[in-house]
Amino acid sequence: MAAELTAQQLTAQHRPTLDRALEAIRTRAYWSPHPEHPKAYGENGSLDLAAGKAAFDALLGTRLDLGQPGTDDWVGGETSPYGVELGVSYPHADLDALLPAMRAGMRAWRDAGAETRAVVCLEILKRIGDRTLEFAHAVMHTSGQAFMMAFQAGGPHAQDRGLEAVAYAYAEQTRTPDTAEWTKPQGKRDPLALTKRFTPVPRGIGLVVGCNTFPTWNGYPGLFASLATGNAVLVKPHPRAVLPLALTVQVARQVLTEAGFDPNLVALAAERPDEGIAKTLATRPEVRIIDYTGSTEFGDWLEANARQAQVYTEKAGVNTVIVESAGDYRGMLANLAFSLSLYSGQMCTTPQNLLIPRDGITTDQGPKSFDEVVADLAQAVDGLLGDDTRAVGLLGALVNPGVKDRLEAAAGLGEVALASRRIAHPEFPDAVVRTPLIVKLDGAKPDAEAAYMSECFGPVSFAVAVDSASDAAELLRRTVRERGAMTVGAYTTSPEFEEEVREVCLEEAAQLSLNLTGGVYVNQTAAFSDFHGSGGNPAANAALTDAAFVANRFRVIEVRQEA
Repeated sequence: MAAELTAQQLTAQHRPTLDRALEAIRTRAYWSPHPEHPKAYGENGSLDLAAGKAAFDALLGTRLDLGQPGTDDWVGGETSPYGVELGVSYPHADLDALLPAMRAGMRAWRDAGAETRAVVCLEILKRIGDRTLEFAHAVMHTSGQAFMMAFQAGGPHAQDRGLEAVAYAYAEQTRTPDTAEWTKPQGKRDPLALTKRFTPVPRGIGLVVGCNTFPTWNGYPGLFASLATGNAVLVKPHPRAVLPLALTVQVARQVLTEAGFDPNLVALAAERPDEGIAKTLATRPEVRIIDYTGSTEFGDWLEANARQAQVYTEKAGVNTVIVESAGDYRGMLANLAFSLSLYSGQMCTTPQNLLIPRDGITTDQGPKSFDEVVADLAQAVDGLLGDDTRAVGLLGALVNPGVKDRLEAAAGLGEVALASRRIAHPEFPDAVVRTPLIVKLDGAKPDAEAAYMSECFGPVSFAVAVDSASDAAELLRRTVRERGAMTVGAYTTSPEFEEEVREVCLEEAAQLSLNLTGGVYVNQTAAFSDFHGSGGNPAANAALTDAAFVANRFRVIEVRQEA
């Protein structure tokens, strides 16, 4: 089939965006080509919102035939955390048929060059962007995020992260020139002269193991980093969050076909209930790259057992905020209340441990005791979530029963400063919606350590009383070193303590946010500017997104001959 999209057309359309992305990762300044408000998509305002919902509804109960080889069954079974049965079925693959088919198109994809691969990836992202409102509902009804968050995090922010990965991939592949003329003087003899060619060569098939909570935001960096560096990509979604990534694969296959490449460069690996194919896929010799977001247990297993592959993992950590003093006490409380509440704490970046000196802190509102700080924070959360309609728009729904079980168990770990309450969702009566729980613990008591030194994923936070600010810094150090952290926050008016915390985070490789009191929160990161994770502590062995995230997805192979 002749290409409908030529490389020249795609380059003319997308090269300016690629150049702007390259500039953004160099300067780290704010930039995004993807609007953050739903009304920016289309020209008809609420009519376009309705069209996005209608497009999602049209998917329910259908078979999503991707046309990929080796299909031996149809599988599905997703149920929305909001109680909706999706009823979508997906192709189940015979790996012995699918994986060879995926490899077949890699030579032409490799030979296309870094720029062509980049602009094809940008066309895929554009097509996804055109369907952002549809994708928002798919993310909402697989992750439990409220619609606005599903729209932003699952749409433009995920697309930003995908584009960021493409930009880094292009930059690293073009760091070495395509050709070089090498001449070495030999005195009176003729010089030695060689012509050298350098080709970025992909590793093989990349495997993306998707997560339940952020299927696109966490899935796109690895998918596009591997594809842009010449690899084929097999997407293995979480069984409860297949639809957003299946739609992504559908779009990618369409664009690859139209651009004259083999659509099997991107394929889906959906699984039967309890099949657990991730381990099987991860150890296949054809799989040479793995991107994984999820539990520490399986991330550790991948790192230990998928020896044939380059493995990138984002696992669990224990995120910590130290409250040493506050120059804007009310702003601090509001910022923390939002951070604890957003998506019911079901983010890998949500603060869990709040370390506060037991003798209290100084603030612009006067001295505050430990109990007063915790009570004021509880009141701030209550105030934020006092209106149920506003609350469900911020909290979303609990993604699975395990989160609810942990939440209920955590209430017995110490003195409850803020009890979690049930909220009835006005539109989805079967949704499980819970407000955050705050439990007070004494950091000096050994029996409390088991709680605050373990991740309790969900809307659970521990207010931990420590003997001093320096003790808080040392507990932070031990927590990051032993358990890892995706984020660290600190509130202080002391330059000396600020430097102490900064040094801990530099030594233990943890990303630090200081004195956030406005509309930026510790659990949010911006593509092209912020690094998500560091790759330097146990929470993750990679950062989204930096040069190290893309550079080992390909090798540069040299061919030299006499000039």
